[in-house]
Amino acid sequence: MKNHFPEDFWWGASSSAFQIEGAWDEDGKGMTVADYNSFQKSEAQADTKVASDFYHRYEEDISLMKELGMKTYRFSISWARIIPDGDGKVNEKGVEFYNKVIDLLLENEIIPFVTLYHFDLPFSLVGKYNGWEDRRCVDAFEQFTRVCYKEFGDRVKHWQVNNEQNLMVRVNERMNMYAVPAEEAERVRAQMDYHMFVAHALATNACHELVEGGKVGPAVSSTMTYPASNKPMDIWAAKMNDNFKTNYALDMYCYGDYPGYYKEYLEKTGISPVRQPEDEEILKSAKPDLIAVNYYRTLVASYLPETEEHPFGTKINEIDFDLYGYFKIEKNPHLQASEYGAQIDPMGLRLVLNEYYNRYRLPLIITENGLGTPDALTEDGKIHDDYRIDYIKEHIAACNDAIADGVELFGYCPWAVIDILSSHQGFKKRYGFVYVNREDHDLKDLARIKKDSFYFYQKVIEDNGLSD
Repeated sequence: MKNHFPEDFWWGASSSAFQIEGAWDEDGKGMTVADYNSFQKSEAQADTKVASDFYHRYEEDISLMKELGMKTYRFSISWARIIPDGDGKVNEKGVEFYNKVIDLLLENEIIPFVTLYHFDLPFSLVGKYNGWEDRRCVDAFEQFTRVCYKEFGDRVKHWQVNNEQNLMVRVNERMNMYAVPAEEAERVRAQMDYHMFVAHALATNACHELVEGGKVGPAVSSTMTYPASNKPMDIWAAKMNDNFKTNYALDMYCYGDYPGYYKEYLEKTGISPVRQPEDEEILKSAKPDLIAVNYYRTLVASYLPETEEHPFGTKINEIDFDLYGYFKIEKNPHLQASEYGAQIDPMGLRLVLNEYYNRYRLPLIITENGLGTPDALTEDGKIHDDYRIDYIKEHIAACNDAIADGVELFGYCPWAVIDILSSHQGFKKRYGFVYVNREDHDLKDLARIKKDSFYFYQKVIEDNGLSD
């Protein structure tokens, strides 16, 4: 296999604040929606109070990143660590923490790549505004982003705004939709989604205004859907599943408006969001410099006609939802599923990279891709994760093929740099190249132990791609 990775390719890894930092209420940090949700599950799994304790161990962890050979580290800044109540005073201790992290990364020749919002809305804004349902949340977010650009933009030149907005908006707990009546849920969801698009546009423009040489863009949960058969309506359904779950969002980020099919859906179902007159100019003026792609799996869809019982636009399920009049999600019998259910499909990564690059002609970077499993620590203190090595190797090969296809891919940051808190499986589900020695309800010593995959990925970076 010929190696197509450019010499300046960004080999890295990723994390998010609430899943790695811990110190959930230290040094003035406020509670977030992610904290609140994790506390509801504390009896069953680990919560955000300690997570992987990066807040206290960042020096050790960045040293491991350096040893791994990482060129970039994609991480998020906690809004509530910078502005504890979401729209009030700046917490200087929070600014100080991220300054120390950024400076140490740069000392170790690791490019900081910052996500501004990764599922962790300050919980105070839920009580004040019901979060993103209220336009004032947009203003609060713009204030937060401007603080970050001013404090860190002299050293951080690459930014993501909202991580996986297109997936986040489909998860009720992440959108603080705890008590919304069922008949109002989709209207509220559409309004929240729209406000996040406006906030994204304002943050994009602020980056270009305040960060000299700044590059900014969205991070999407990618969707590649295969038709369940070669029936024309199944092929259409597969395309519409991609459109409704990812492409509508990318169109809004890149072109400043919803595509026609999505406007029709919003209007026919009576859930079109309320817009402000100034929004059109804001949305149209915000031009992303890059697209960050989070990729884990592909889907299969068949056509799902509306019925008397389920009229047009009726949604079933929450995340991988079925939509009457459009599509129904099916199982792919040709793919192997991981222990936690996602079907493994490296070819899907090649396809989705080609799809997004050909459609939007923006540089791409992969900011999440990984295999979550319950890794076992052996008696001699090792983690033999050949399954993760195979997964990463196959997906790197898919990246190499996509570059050969002509895709402008400039980086690969798998999930995750070390074991971090899974939102739904705690520390039972591990993604990292480094094992964190803790269990859900036993912190142990939180020691960092390099897995076999650490040494594999270290060699990949050293060779600038696969060497065999």
